[in-house]
This record gives sequence, C-alpha cells and structure tokens, in this order.
Amino acid sequence: MPLADKYDKKVEAADLPQKTKDQIRKFLSEKEVTDTQFKQILERVLNEYKSTRIEACEAVGVIAAQSIGEPGTQMTMRTFHYAGVAEINVTLGLPRLIEIMDARKEPSTPTMTVFLEPEYGNDRDKAREVSWQIEAAPLHEFGDITTDMENMQVVVHINTKVCDKRKISPMAIMETAPKKIRDRRHYRDFEHEIDEANAAIIFIPKDKESYQNLFQLAEHVRNVIVQGIDDILRVVVRKETGEYILYTEGSNLKDVFDVAGVDTTRTRTNNISEIASVLGVEAARNAIIHEAVSTLNEQGILVDVRHLMLVSDMMCMEGEVKQIGRHGIAGEKESVLSRAAFEVTVNHLLDAAVANEVDELSGVTENVIVGQPIQLGTGDVKLVAVRQHDN
Repeated sequence: MPLADKYDKKVEAADLPQKTKDQIRKFLSEKEVTDTQFKQILERVLNEYKSTRIEACEAVGVIAAQSIGEPGTQMTMRTFHYAGVAEINVTLGLPRLIEIMDARKEPSTPTMTVFLEPEYGNDRDKAREVSWQIEAAPLHEFGDITTDMENMQVVVHINTKVCDKRKISPMAIMETAPKKIRDRRHYRDFEHEIDEANAAIIFIPKDKESYQNLFQLAEHVRNVIVQGIDDILRVVVRKETGEYILYTEGSNLKDVFDVAGVDTTRTRTNNISEIASVLGVEAARNAIIHEAVSTLNEQGILVDVRHLMLVSDMMCMEGEVKQIGRHGIAGEKESVLSRAAFEVTVNHLLDAAVANEVDELSGVTENVIVGQPIQLGTGDVKLVAVRQHDN
C-alpha cells in the first residue's frame, strides 16, 4: 500500500493549505517513511506554517513598504552587459525596480530568455537554427543589393550558400521581401519582378523620374526583415547548466512561442505588460514577483518574497497590471487624504471638495494626517468601560 494512501486521511485532516497537502502527498509517494517519522514531518510542517502566519491587525502594507524601500536606498544604478557582447545590455538595479513598480508598457531594455526543448537544447547546431528563426535578419545579409540608376531599379542577387547555411530557400526570401516592405514598412510605391532561375529580384519604383524615390526604395529593400521576428534585433546562444539557452535583444513572446523547438513552459521576457496580454494577469503577477526578486538578489539585497507578493497582488488584483503610483493604486484609493498625501495634493483636495467626497478615515495615512491612532494593531481594539449599578 503506497504511503500517500496510508496517511491520506491524516494529511487531509491537518490544518494546512491544499497546496501544502499536495506537496506532502508527493513527498510520501516517493519516500519510505515510518509512522514516527511521518508524525515528526507533520508536526514540523504545522509549526512552520503557524510561525509564518501574520498576526491579526498586522500593518502588512507598511511593513512591506519599509522592507522594500529601506534596502532599496542601497541599490545602485547600473546596466549589465553580456560578456563579449557589447550590443546586448540589460537594465538592473534601481531603474529596473522603478520600471517594474511603474508597470511600464515597454522596458528600457526589452530582453527574453528562450529555453529550448531537450533535442534542441543539447545540440549547438539545432540551437543555432532556432536562433536564426528568431533573430531578425535584413535582406542585405542574404546577397548583394545594387541600385541601377540607369534603369531606375534596385536589383537583389540572393546568395544561395548563405540561404543553405541559414536553412531558408531563396524563393521564400524573394516572396517575403516585397510583402514585408508593404505590410511592415508601409511603403507601397513600387513594383517587383522575381527571376527564380538567377535567384534575383528586381524592385522598380512607380515614379521613375525621381532619384529620391529610388534611393528611398533601396533603403527599404536593404533593411526589410526576411527571416526571423522583426522585434528581436539580436540573439546570443550560451551554454548554461548543461543546455543551450538563447538570450535576445528585443521581445516578442507571442511569435517566439510559435517557433519550433522553443520550450514555452520556461521561456520568459522582462516585458511584464506583454506577459499579461499573451498569458494573462496571473502570469504577469508571477513575472512581477520573479523580476523584483531577481533584481534585488542581483544586488545582494535579500527581501522576504512575501512582501513582494503583497505588492504584486495589489498591482494585479483588478484583472490588469496597475502601477503603484498616482495613475494606478495610490491614485484610486477611496480616501481623499491618502490620495492627497501621495502626489498633486491640491488637485486631489479641490476635486474632492467639488465632488463633496467624505473620508471615512479607515486607513493608515489619513489617520496619521489628522493625528489619531491608526485602526490597526492595538489601535483596532475598542475598549468600552461599563459601569455596573448595585441592586
């Protein structure tokens, strides 16, 4: 009889969260445990669980703010450069923490960590092939581009050896280039002819009298992306912990997920709003926690993860990612005084006066402002003295 089944009723009866019960069952299914050992395990888990619970009326928000803000004063402002790759850098330290808390739509240095499935992650050549499917490659990398001013046309000769190396057919490039110029670069004043036999494509501007149009067309032709994902400017393949991992400059989670060989369960981006739109608000909440923890830990600052979990819960509790500041959580508080204490004091007080708002004085900030005890901790307890009359 498996141990998980033997102790199932005792585990179920314990005053523990369901997730913890599932973890105990998993542990029991893998180990040989005696009755005495099981009793000790359950006691230790219960004691650990009880010791981590918060006291009633604890001012968790103030403690979380202090726990993140105080060590945050020791953070540096710096950028991390990947060794030997000058082009890829990642914002870290205080600027990155501010980006996370401000819920910026686009981080200053968007980047992705792309994990690969085992058959691709263990083979450098296959990992490189995946990187070619992701890294944006402009047309000028695949052949020679000449501007023929006499015949007013731009001629592209595709190098078939480069195509073979990067596992793409010349025909695919010749079909993609005109379409991408029209769709992604929004330039339509040209015609094109494909010479499949010579692996060449000729671009002809509609206005054949203007050299400016010809040079403008030549610029679009040189820089049109014909392989990879437009938003990802560069990919670096590095071997870490026994597998090849791709690091990118630029981010496009949705399109990267469609590339064969990418492990979608582990691949992540530092663009939190992109995670929210592709994977949903719960994934964005986890991303906020992960990014904040890794940013602080990288600086050698250890903050209990539960403070960061509380902040991320507040940011995501209404189904979308909101910033901490006056355009998000702080600016949407019920209390007029609490909003006014944060930023643009006069505006909040004037708006509240015009709207005839009432402040219930239920939070921390507003009670401190008016000089009375906050309604948390001992301040939450109301004592009423009752005088008994003698019969």
